[in-house]
Amino acid sequence: MDLYVILGLEHGASESEIKRAYRRLARRFHPDINPGDRTAEARFRQILEAYETLIDPERRSRYDAGSPQGGDRPTSGFEGFDFSGLAGDHSATFGDLFAEVLTSRGHQRPTPERGVDLHQTLMLSFDEAFNGAHRGVTVTRRETCRTCAGTGVTRVSTSPCLVCQGAGSVRTVRGHMVFSRGCPGCGGTGQQRPRVCEPCGGTGHITRTEAVQIRVPAGVGDADRVRVPGKGHAGLRGGEPGDLYITVQVSPHPLYRREGDDLHITLPVAIHEAALGARIEVPTPDGGARVRVPPGTQSGQRFRLRERGAPSIRDGHRGDLVVEVKLVLPKLLDERSKELLREFGRINGENPRASFGDPGVDEQ
Repeated sequence: MDLYVILGLEHGASESEIKRAYRRLARRFHPDINPGDRTAEARFRQILEAYETLIDPERRSRYDAGSPQGGDRPTSGFEGFDFSGLAGDHSATFGDLFAEVLTSRGHQRPTPERGVDLHQTLMLSFDEAFNGAHRGVTVTRRETCRTCAGTGVTRVSTSPCLVCQGAGSVRTVRGHMVFSRGCPGCGGTGQQRPRVCEPCGGTGHITRTEAVQIRVPAGVGDADRVRVPGKGHAGLRGGEPGDLYITVQVSPHPLYRREGDDLHITLPVAIHEAALGARIEVPTPDGGARVRVPPGTQSGQRFRLRERGAPSIRDGHRGDLVVEVKLVLPKLLDERSKELLREFGRINGENPRASFGDPGVDEQ
């Protein structure tokens, strides 16, 4: 029905004319003046609806342009009074009356959340860690459901909501007040809600096991971590996925011991080599190298081969190879060797324990 006709006005009526017409008709059809008169009550609701639409410039403009009134009604809020006394809770407090309205208006859309990181351990040999390697690991992770694109629902044909009949809102009467709120059946859209996605059960995620190729950089050390971006669990509500962190465990090497980017090796040296000096072949990760042992070298003395250690995973520069001398006594298998050592002792009578105050020992 034409809203102007309801108020008895021409289409070009001014704001003051609309107000005067409303006051005149309200005094005539108000439920307080006509208690129990259902016809007057229905007429007053039409008058109130017509007045709220025509007194608002924006809503009136849309109405005059031919837009339906239902699109202009708020999804939640106070709509007017109901004095019928036939429905509602007369003992409701103002907190009860406005709780649904405030809840509806204060609701915020959940923000996206980043996915959870995953952690695994990878065993490597010393050579794999030193030179770098490509290894595969099996990861069980949650990823976005491809059927519903992470929404948790599947699309259905458009049809009006059965609860609100496509209006997008439902009315609630509390005492003498009438409220409207978003329809719980369709979320205020006026259309039937989509069905829950069957592959993911409405979660938007599915659990999947996949093989992930890991590039281990050269020089990685024991307990170092390798990060694989985007291979953790999928994010929530469109958030970015987490990462996969691989903790490396490196098997010990029979010759080398690693400290930072330096490698340490123990070099067995005979007494005559340490005393007279020698050039000795030392194994390195790149092949053999010669170390000059000067005359008089003591056990525990160290020599450094530059840039023969492990490569740095930060800048690629290599550490050093530290060679520690360990004197090895000969096996005395005959009397001739014993006599030569005794003679050596008599010629070189220096007491190595003089600083201890030790007078020495007698020869056997």
